[in-house]
Amino acid sequence: MRRSSSSSTGRSAVPEQLGFPGMPQRLFVCTPSKLGSYADCPRRYRYSYVDRPTPPKGPPWAHNSLGASVHTALKNWFGLPADRRRPEALATLLKATWVREGYRDVEQEREAWRKALGWLEGYVSGLDPASEPVGVERVVAARTAVLALSGRADRIDARVMPDGRRELVIVDYKTGRSGSEPDEARGSQALALYAFAAEKVFHQPCHRVELHHLPSGAVAAHEHTDDSLARQVRRAEDTAQDIMAAEQAIADGADPDTAFPTAPGRLCSWCDFRASCPDGATAEPKDPWSAMEATLRTDPAPRPREGDQA
Repeated sequence: MRRSSSSSTGRSAVPEQLGFPGMPQRLFVCTPSKLGSYADCPRRYRYSYVDRPTPPKGPPWAHNSLGASVHTALKNWFGLPADRRRPEALATLLKATWVREGYRDVEQEREAWRKALGWLEGYVSGLDPASEPVGVERVVAARTAVLALSGRADRIDARVMPDGRRELVIVDYKTGRSGSEPDEARGSQALALYAFAAEKVFHQPCHRVELHHLPSGAVAAHEHTDDSLARQVRRAEDTAQDIMAAEQAIADGADPDTAFPTAPGRLCSWCDFRASCPDGATAEPKDPWSAMEATLRTDPAPRPREGDQA
């Protein structure tokens, strides 16, 4: 595999570990998104977290701007006093948080704003404004024998389960074109790691994870067990071990392109580093607004009340 331009123009920022007999293994500091980046493509991980200077990124994506705007508006809605948490407050909140980057033109941006406002108004109409989440955009953290893990959960609820147990629930918002499927909630390593960390932080059980797709109103949920959460943690630890081994290989003089190979596939067209990657550069380029047309065509479905989601 030929060396990419970034490996030849800058050194990889991999600190060498000076070990002594009996010293504990260093913990791998990470977030779920950092682990997910490596799982998607080791080369993308290297460009994001190892190479210094970082290779130039492509232009901002409109769908990321839309998602960030909606997430921040919801965060600020929960920050209002309970008696002001009404759908009418959302237009002002969304204007204040709106990110304008990546859209094709003003017309598409305006359509996205109107759609986003409708999604938000429909979503909060199914919530109890007096219900206080345990956390909104809350950072949770935990340590294992391998990981120093942290992550920011969109929302953490405390709910009474059908059998009377009181448990924490991880809620993650989605604004993409596709609705949430149960398999996606079950297989999401990020949601499982949030649940694992939330239980450690709050000292309360946390097994249920939910994906709330705002455009359609769909809610996908999964009830983890202690064993299934443990499997996801072990999977994260395995990924961390692979990353640390690759970083150490570079420190020992290995070719960075060999230590962090590419994983060519459909994600290459959407990669921020497509132009810097020899394999990614051959993928079909996408315009920054490419994902928006399908997203804006999503038809809303009936919204469940908050109590119907548990």
